[in-house]
Amino acid sequence: MLTAGITLGVFGGAALGVLWWRLAPRVPVLISSENGATPGYQPQEYIGADVAFGALALVAGLVITIGLVRMRRDQILSVLVASVVAGIVGSAAMWFVGTRLGSVDIEGLIATSTESITVDAPLVVTLPGVYVVWPLVAALIVTLVAFSDVWADRPWRSSPDVPPSPQ
Repeated sequence: MLTAGITLGVFGGAALGVLWWRLAPRVPVLISSENGATPGYQPQEYIGADVAFGALALVAGLVITIGLVRMRRDQILSVLVASVVAGIVGSAAMWFVGTRLGSVDIEGLIATSTESITVDAPLVVTLPGVYVVWPLVAALIVTLVAFSDVWADRPWRSSPDVPPSPQ
């Protein structure tokens, strides 16, 4: 089960990293040989990139955890471990692929440019809390499934010592 979680995390995270790279808005950077790099302060682009990362992580946490639960619902503890590990590995893979695809060599452009140019800034995550969205969603889903299983069994309600309620 752990192998399935790691595999789903790596491949799902890599695929979502490509999607994050395509969806996330970018901040324009003005590069000139005299002034260096001057980023345009665009907080909505930074927030947009973080929201895109978080939304993709949320959807991945839902889909992959539900898939793991459907595979082995009778072994809920192993599903919890596998889904949280998948979330950690998947978030790391998504960050790695997205930032590598969205990377720009700013220092090299400053050294080689003779005139001012505008490029997109490297893709970054500015809110570190989005890294834990996937594992937290996975843990929440598994907790809800475990609670629903316990609630459905509810042996305390079918006890012969408890008289039936009058209607």
